[in-house]
Formats: sequence, C-alpha cells, structure tokens
Amino acid sequence: MRFDLTDLRLFLAVVDAGSITHGAAEVGLSLPAASERLRDMETVGEVTLLNRGRRGIAPTEAGEMLAHHARTILHQMAQMRGDIGQFAKGLRASVRVFANTAAITEFLPKRLAPWMAAHPQIDIDLKERQSTEIARSIGAGFAEIGVLSSAVEIGDLTLRPFAIDRLVVVAPKEHSLAEHARVRFGDLFGHHFIGLARGALRDHIDGQASRVGAKLKMRARLHSFDGICQMAGAGVGIGIVPEAAARRCRRSADIAIIRLSDDWATRHLSLCVRDESDLTPPAKALFDHLSRESE
Repeated sequence: MRFDLTDLRLFLAVVDAGSITHGAAEVGLSLPAASERLRDMETVGEVTLLNRGRRGIAPTEAGEMLAHHARTILHQMAQMRGDIGQFAKGLRASVRVFANTAAITEFLPKRLAPWMAAHPQIDIDLKERQSTEIARSIGAGFAEIGVLSSAVEIGDLTLRPFAIDRLVVVAPKEHSLAEHARVRFGDLFGHHFIGLARGALRDHIDGQASRVGAKLKMRARLHSFDGICQMAGAGVGIGIVPEAAARRCRRSADIAIIRLSDDWATRHLSLCVRDESDLTPPAKALFDHLSRESE
C-alpha cells in the first residue's frame, strides 16, 4: 500500500468531517481530486475504507485502523520537524490551531503576535471551527491546540483557562433596547438583525434561535464585527457580538451595549489539547505561552 502524506491527511480530514467535500476543502484539494485519491487508496489496498451514505461518510473497520496509523504517522512527522527544527536554521515548523470565532477575532491576534515574532521559524495554521468540532478534531489528532467553549463535551482532553467571552447586543443609542442593562434572547425576535455572513458564531446564534423554533429577521449579513457595529449605530438593526468587540467598536460606532442574560451567552473559553506530553516542541511552547497569557 503506497499512501503518501497527502493521502493520509485527506483521509483523516474526510473521517473527521464526515464528508468528502469538507475534507477536501480542509486539505486544499478539489472534490474530484479528493474523490479520485480516495478511490485509488481503496483500489491499491484492495480494501473498502469508507462507507458512503446519504448522511455522510463513515470509516469501515479497515478505515478506522488506517485513521489510527495515519494519526500516528502524521504526528511523528510533526514531532520530527519540531525536534530537528531546534537545530536546523532553514527548517520551518507549523502548529495547527482550531478556535471559535471570538477567540480568532478578539483574543488570539494579540496573544499570538509577540510569540510568533519571537519564533520566526514557526508558522501557525489557524482555522475557525465550532467548539464541538474543535473538541472532536483535537481528540482525533487533526489539530494540536484548540480554543473552545468549556461547555462542550471534551472527554479525556486536557483543558486550561483561556478567556471569558460574553455575547452582547449592539443597538442604536436611541433604540428601545438601550434602556435596559440586560435582555433575554427571546425578547429580540421582533427586531431586525445584522449578523455574520459565515463562521462558528453565526452557526451558534442561529442554532440557539432554532432551538426555540424562531428565525431571526435578518436585514444584512457582514464579514466583521466592526461592520455589524457600524450598521447598528446607524440604525439599520441590532446585532450580537462579543463584548470585547463591542467595546472596541464603541469608539467609532454610535452604539449602546446590552448584555444577554441567557446562560449560553457567557462562555468560558479554554485551551484544549489531547495530551500535553504528546505535543511537538513548537506546539508545547505555544500552549505554555497561551496558558501564561491567560493567567
């Protein structure tokens, strides 16, 4: 069986996502190219690795075994690069980090910047994911470090505190909601919203609405918290953003900030790894740095 590293990365991505489409996108391959590689893996090995159904992709028993060995091989490759990178000037290392929307936009840039400046030979492969997906990916060995909500099921993973992420409502200062210090999510359904065009936070908010059978009346979807706050300040509608983003944007946008009283709106973010002793040297150094910055 002649599987190369791209084959192994693709296979793990597909198994992790439960989808060939999403797995292909994760490793930067087109869907036809990914499908052909997976078929070739099964043909060359004369074994069925994936069960393909309407609800997605699931590994067969042979596929589970391949996934186990693929994680071991890819981890050893990363470990080798990290170990040798301590001595080789030209060899670069990379740490894969999965984080939710708030961590990526409001917390990580400031905390990553000084560490990356001090470690010019180490790159960060940063991906935005929902917290449940982050926990699954860390457990599967598809990312080394995660930043997720502590509310999700994490099994045997190791957590360290990272930050508190509070979601707030932003509205025009003359809006009726501005009279309140706190509001419930259910009190907002009659108002028009400005939301995110994509991302884990959009999925989180939409999911909370779906849980109570509601659909938000969306006027526009934008790609940044700054844009949401600018539109809210101009009277277009209301938005839900992290409190850190709202306070930062209040300097330039004429907004009122109202806290959400729902339990799900206050999230304790945690750093997450499968096992500290299993981290590559670059990942361990980054994990320790992020942990110290959170103290």
